[in-house]
Amino acid sequence: MAGRRRKNAGASSEGAPDEGAAGAVLPADLELQDLYGAFAAHGLDDEDLDDAAVLVPPVKLPSETELTAQAKAVPMFGYALKLARWTAPHRPVDEHGDLTGPDRAPAARLLGLAPEQGDAPEEAVVEAMRAWSLACDLDLIEIGTTAAGEHVAVPGPDLEPAEEGDPETVLELWLTAAGIVRELAVEADSLPEGEEVGAAAEPGAETEEDEDRLARVEDARDEAAELLDEALQVLYETTAFAEPGTETVPLGVLAALLVVPEGEEPSEELLGDITDVMVALDPMLGDLAELGVLDYRPIDPELFDEEEAEEGGEPVLPAVGEEPLDEEESARFGLVRLTPLGQYGIRKWLLEDGYDAPLVGDLAQGGAVELLRGVCEASNVLPDEELKVWVTGREPVVAARELLAAARGSDAYAPMRRMLCQLALTMLGEGAEPAAREVLDDPELGGGARAWLVGRGAADVPAPERAMALWTVVDTFAAQLLDTGGDAEVLRELIAELPVTDNPASYFGELWRVDHPYTADVLEVVGELHLDRAVAKEARKAAFKARSKG
Repeated sequence: MAGRRRKNAGASSEGAPDEGAAGAVLPADLELQDLYGAFAAHGLDDEDLDDAAVLVPPVKLPSETELTAQAKAVPMFGYALKLARWTAPHRPVDEHGDLTGPDRAPAARLLGLAPEQGDAPEEAVVEAMRAWSLACDLDLIEIGTTAAGEHVAVPGPDLEPAEEGDPETVLELWLTAAGIVRELAVEADSLPEGEEVGAAAEPGAETEEDEDRLARVEDARDEAAELLDEALQVLYETTAFAEPGTETVPLGVLAALLVVPEGEEPSEELLGDITDVMVALDPMLGDLAELGVLDYRPIDPELFDEEEAEEGGEPVLPAVGEEPLDEEESARFGLVRLTPLGQYGIRKWLLEDGYDAPLVGDLAQGGAVELLRGVCEASNVLPDEELKVWVTGREPVVAARELLAAARGSDAYAPMRRMLCQLALTMLGEGAEPAAREVLDDPELGGGARAWLVGRGAADVPAPERAMALWTVVDTFAAQLLDTGGDAEVLRELIAELPVTDNPASYFGELWRVDHPYTADVLEVVGELHLDRAVAKEARKAAFKARSKG
């Protein structure tokens, strides 16, 4: 897929609305929802857009068995399988590998596109020929020549495993088919009006005008491909946090995401650009819908004003500031929903282009060490989801012991591992309590274990010693510092909860002596963000002492 080319007010920057989605991309603005109606569009505040990283978020996908069933249920794909089986043991074709005239109507009837009796409608025959072409492109049908020189079609080797529902075969064939349709959609959109795909001058008879035309077509093809690829990636990102196949996006919102710079609202001037993108995407998305990449409700033809038909006939969008459209009126401007198959296909294309496009649960396939380390180090991950996948089906006390052991350490990510460990213990529930009680005296885990048990209502947990309590304060603060990337609002809430007494010099005098790799960093943040100037001053002094000691 082509690289991202969204318009930006400044540097490219995006983020996720889910606290668990560290750095995941959702390139949308909530204000677009007000313009285009009642359908939800995920988004960020302008301040969030300034600092978030551009990443592809993880997605949930059904099992390969489910995806295989969905692929076989796609009508065009099913037509290709039926026609391939119909060629057995062999069927005559013309020199181009196309069905002969007498077989075209029967092919349409075979697919249920034409009535059993009477002439087959022309559009039914055209549809059957399109399915035949797809089957040949997928090598479900192979073309050969008999000893007598006759051209014949026979079933390809992938037909039988595809019919039997072999996931690897079916999904590979479907992905190839989707790629073919994607290329053809771009070809059709890039052609000058009235010309056909493949039209060109006779070999050896090219003129300067022909060369100019070919150059224009090539540029238009590249532009259409870039637009479609970016639209598909934005769809993928925008719907990543929904259950597969459930998030509907108005075409106007999708177009606006491609046109309007981040952090800005669509202006009157940009509405024309949004309309142009909608009109360009409309037929291409319709083509992809035929292969089940997405569900698509196209732009209502009645929106193309008759008086403007001679000038291009573009749908008239609501002006900025008008009342939001209701759901049904908004739907007339086009609706698109990425299917689970579509998410599967786009993810494959992203991976081919070198993007990191993870699946939810990718990091939960190993032990607790791999889980916690992977979640801490990954930029585009949903920690809650990874932990849920990992704990599901495990014996609580055994899993809890493994997690606690993996949480130990003094490396850079250790505070986050301990924070994630507590979250996973909560998911394990009551069964994890014996393991938590086993580490109450552990210097690194004891404070957090005590806090977790008390939070669950345990009344028999002894208070930690002073040294452990102070160490846990630093460790907990360090975990939030790492997790939030220094988010001032979140950190101020933590700072407000610090047990600073009327004598901050005494409290910070103890805290700077805590033997923790993040002691100085924590004190510096407290000194920078604490609202009480006297407390902030003592924290800065303590941070200096901690640095000097280090």
